Amino acid sequence: MTGQSDLPPLRQLCLGTVPYRDAWRLQRVIAAQRVSGEVEDDVLILLEHPPVYTMGRTGDERHLGGGRESLIAAGADYIDVDRGGSVTFHGPGQLVAYPIVKLASVFPIQGAPDRGDVMRYVRALEEAVIATAAAFGVAVARRPPYTGVWSGNRKLAAIGVKLATGMTTHGLALNVCTDLSWFDRVVPCGIDGAEVTSLTDLSSVELCTEEVAPVLAAELARVLGRRLAAPRRDSRYELPLELPAAV
Repeated sequence: MTGQSDLPPLRQLCLGTVPYRDAWRLQRVIAAQRVSGEVEDDVLILLEHPPVYTMGRTGDERHLGGGRESLIAAGADYIDVDRGGSVTFHGPGQLVAYPIVKLASVFPIQGAPDRGDVMRYVRALEEAVIATAAAFGVAVARRPPYTGVWSGNRKLAAIGVKLATGMTTHGLALNVCTDLSWFDRVVPCGIDGAEVTSLTDLSSVELCTEEVAPVLAAELARVLGRRLAAPRRDSRYELPLELPAAV
């Protein structure tokens, strides 16, 4: 039987509040270092963002409500990004997790072990959020055919990922005590009629990202078959970070 000590480690970087562009650069740098072997282990980045709307590759301008200029005027940044999905909001009170993992070593495709199974990975992220919510007495579930984690038609956590050179970037955003009015300006995740919620709303207990983060990190390590390392900051990744020319 394999014990925790026999599992590959999942390194944690707990970074507090980081502007979205800086975190995006950091993901790309770590992914490149993981591919090159400079970083030997998979990495989990946990953080919050200042208010920002991001639009994924499959987004539609009509999901932006009054348009990107109106979102900026409301006090948020706006960024087109390379993950899947449509528009979502990130901001204070929302716990964001970016697992940077070599997917084939976690969820290999049968018959093609050098390739990773993206859908199994997405389902695993959902499972981790469902278990995290349960730890705080909140029952949530999947809502096929949509991704993410839901309470009825209210979305608790959004998921949008990218797979390139075998490495995952982007990840999930879990509303803990988020000001949900920010979502009123867009069609969240491009799903007409969908609403959003938070752990605090569903539990009727005021929660904060600091108490939820270690639970989510442990659940992510579990579903990815990894041993969670102690959280730390890493002096190699002083923000803001310049991208190497090769990335």
